[in-house]
Amino acid sequence: MHSVTHFFGSIFSPVFHAIAWLLAFFYGLIPNYAVAIILLTIVIMGLLTPLTVKSTRSMMAMSKLQPEIKKIQQKYKGPENRQMLNDEMMKLYREAGVNPVGGCLPMLLQAPFLFILYNVIKGLSYTVTSKTGKIMAEPRYIPRGSSKMYQNLLHTGGQIKVWGMDLSLKTFSPHGSAAASIPFFVFVALAVGLQYFQMAQINNRSRKTGQAMPAQQQMMQRVLPIVFAFFYLAIPAAVVLYMIVSTGLRIITQDIMFRTGVSNPNKGRTALAGGGTIDAASDVVERPAPKPATIKSATTKPANQPRSTPRPSNQSRPAPKPQQPRSKAKRKRKAR
Repeated sequence: MHSVTHFFGSIFSPVFHAIAWLLAFFYGLIPNYAVAIILLTIVIMGLLTPLTVKSTRSMMAMSKLQPEIKKIQQKYKGPENRQMLNDEMMKLYREAGVNPVGGCLPMLLQAPFLFILYNVIKGLSYTVTSKTGKIMAEPRYIPRGSSKMYQNLLHTGGQIKVWGMDLSLKTFSPHGSAAASIPFFVFVALAVGLQYFQMAQINNRSRKTGQAMPAQQQMMQRVLPIVFAFFYLAIPAAVVLYMIVSTGLRIITQDIMFRTGVSNPNKGRTALAGGGTIDAASDVVERPAPKPATIKSATTKPANQPRSTPRPSNQSRPAPKPQQPRSKAKRKRKAR
């Protein structure tokens, strides 16, 4: 296990130094560990905002596809049609340009940052025992000498003190008293509660527009916060603070998207590859109506009837009237 940890530590070491340097930079501006972590979280979430927008659009598009999905499920019932059902479902997803697990993408992308920040916090609070038995702080990853964070960590023995808490400790770490451990449990409960609130925000939006969240997506959104809850109990409070702030920022981002209409797929109608559209304001999927068959007119002449030969241009005008024969009286008068 130690060799595996050392292997990943050597690969991510440049990233650890970069995150720790940025954390120390923010601490130099405002000497408060919580504020430094909050500012670092804002920077990271700023980088992840495009993915958050894409994920929210994917969730809303999945909600709009529910009527079509139910039709396909009704059409291909039974285990014998399982393969046809999967093929039709994947075809529908491709036509609409949505990913069935895209809604959980931001939560899954938190894992690498949690791993990085966890190792950075461990490095900042790293301690060694001297030959005399004295525990001394030896912070890692941050600049030494002129760094204000480095000097303060040496002074506090590696403790990341904020609001009477040592953010380098975990929920079940020794805290000296039961009262001292209460803020750590509050952090975990707040992180999980915000994640469920974020899910409720999306579900309420879908409910207002008369749409239903996919069952698979609802299950993942319910299970993942519980999985993360166990994880929060085993990581330093500084990393849990990062999750609290990041989830809060995601809630604000989604609220702005819902108010401005950015969450609607393609800001209007989502075109399907096979023709048709998905209305962004409703859950109706419209497909083009089939073209009516061409009906021949009743006046059309049969194919075997010969065509009339067009008249030449000099016969297009009416023929002049023939001159009337002269009467006998007129001929006699003319003879006189």
